[in-house]
Amino acid sequence: MSDNAIQTVSFIGLGVMGYPMAGHLAKAGYKVRVYNRTAAKAEAWTKDHSGSHHATPREAAEGADLVLMCVGNDDDVRQVTLGEDGVLNGMREGAVLVDHTTASANLARELDAACRAQGVAFIDAPVSGGQQGAEKGALTVMCGGEEADFQRVQDALKVYARALNLLGPAGSGQMTKMVNQICIAGVVQGLAEGLHFAEQAGLDREQVIEVISQGAAGSWQMENRHKTMIDNEYDHGFAVNWMRKDLAICLDQARELDARLPVTALVDQFYGDVQAMGGGRWDTSSLLKRLRRD
Repeated sequence: MSDNAIQTVSFIGLGVMGYPMAGHLAKAGYKVRVYNRTAAKAEAWTKDHSGSHHATPREAAEGADLVLMCVGNDDDVRQVTLGEDGVLNGMREGAVLVDHTTASANLARELDAACRAQGVAFIDAPVSGGQQGAEKGALTVMCGGEEADFQRVQDALKVYARALNLLGPAGSGQMTKMVNQICIAGVVQGLAEGLHFAEQAGLDREQVIEVISQGAAGSWQMENRHKTMIDNEYDHGFAVNWMRKDLAICLDQARELDARLPVTALVDQFYGDVQAMGGGRWDTSSLLKRLRRD
């Protein structure tokens, strides 16, 4: 095994995504050190998997060849990275920091500079696939960073990735995740309107989906969400609150780029309506619920 081989891994953030992702690393034979803001979650993880839990991100990062993070937003990332007890104060020179959080591209570039100043490599690597993808080890991972650093960590990332790509320098992964969320927003709204129209027209919606899903209208959202949408079930999946966080990042970046996102801005407002209905934790497919009259 070479000096650059990844053996000891730290995982920061054991939410619905991080918990199973860290689990895949442990099952693959990596020595895993974990930290979670709620310590009980980290303790529970160590009961389910081989590994150790630690009191601070800094302690969890000590001695790790690779530190992975999956937390909430830009402020959370800064806290667990740059704070007094952040991972950068515990990482050794030559280690790699990978951020799986969906955050801003500007933050990715900021972290890249901070890491380089300390002799640490950085890759922004937001993911798509949701909790189901994390549990199955079938996430799409969009990376920004240097080719050599990407080559070092890709075997570790592949334990929970179905697709893993380097898109360019630091920030490119986050930019690509924005494209992903922009596309999803439009698709989910279209699916919601289509199902609503079919319902109002008195059509058998299951039969309609069976037919149109085989053609150009087909999508992941249609295949995986139409049944729960028809049944008015939304207590699962990717929460509206998180989608609005992601769309705010997209819209902020669009203003910097002078890019026009009229549909994205409109769907973001529709998600605001869902939040006002008390659906902040509902799945993003709950756009249909705001169209219904029941």
